[in-house]
Amino acid sequence: MMPTSSFSSSPARALRRASAALLLGLGLLSSALAAPPQVRDQVPGFYRQALGDFEVTALYDGYVDLAPGLLKGISAERLQSALARMFIANSKGVQTAVNAYLVHTGERLVLVDAGSAKCFGPTMGNVVANIQAAGYKPEDVDAVLLTHLHPDHLCGVLTADGKPAFPRATLWATQADADFWLSESAAQAAPPDFRPFFDMARNAVAPYRAAGSFRSYKPGEPLFAGVTVVDTAGHTPGHSSYLFSSKGQEMLVWGDIVHSHAVQFAQPDISIEFDSDQKKAIAARRNVFARAAKNGWWIGGAHLPFPGIGHVRAEGKSYAWVPVEFGPIRTDR
Repeated sequence: MMPTSSFSSSPARALRRASAALLLGLGLLSSALAAPPQVRDQVPGFYRQALGDFEVTALYDGYVDLAPGLLKGISAERLQSALARMFIANSKGVQTAVNAYLVHTGERLVLVDAGSAKCFGPTMGNVVANIQAAGYKPEDVDAVLLTHLHPDHLCGVLTADGKPAFPRATLWATQADADFWLSESAAQAAPPDFRPFFDMARNAVAPYRAAGSFRSYKPGEPLFAGVTVVDTAGHTPGHSSYLFSSKGQEMLVWGDIVHSHAVQFAQPDISIEFDSDQKKAIAARRNVFARAAKNGWWIGGAHLPFPGIGHVRAEGKSYAWVPVEFGPIRTDR
């Protein structure tokens, strides 16, 4: 017969062993279920949409934090209210997208604006990478249509070593913008803080000019089948937008008609410090908003939240932005 002491201690030892095994197992299980490191990279910045027989690809160049005080004609209280209504934080500046648009017409591949390369630091300069992510190559681009010659729309035409980023493309800009931004005399007459913008414009265009691949045009001159130039001067002397049309569908790719979607749709008379002629810029914005709302145009906006594609809706004397819904490429609507 087993002694009482042995009988009583054996279950205790077994329990301790089982408890130790359970704890060890739980520890191993906890280790196995530990979360992996966070993946901080975002998805590639491109978005495709059909426009009749055309294919439009929105390209994300990056973002810049704009100081709210750059907006003119609005009190600090009204500005703060407009931003808060859209849940936009502005303590460190308002995050503002920089977009470009690639349009495949079936006959040519047209890029509207080229982004900033590294003219404004590391938060921008992704147009070429996103063209490649979208399945195209920079050398596939036939034409680069520039809405204007500000560096966040132009610097991306060059590689990091100063060569053409789009070696087969012709650059197109309005005569008025070329006459101003590429002029040495205009640069010398500008305030010192603005002179680097002239330098960046001349440097960006130089290799295309040398290769005979820079063209300027006057209002009313035709460019290509399926695209019409819309005069939106005011932000710069020759600021232009491009209306693409195919099978009854139309998209206006505008440059700097809007810098703050939270403010300028509801209050179109608010300008920005960068406007060379604020009155003309306001008039151009009102005209474009009215035409876009009346005609039901699709819009591609350089500084609207990516992909910057949507519609403008009239609301009395004001307007609202109606962004596109993410989805597959559809040709039935």
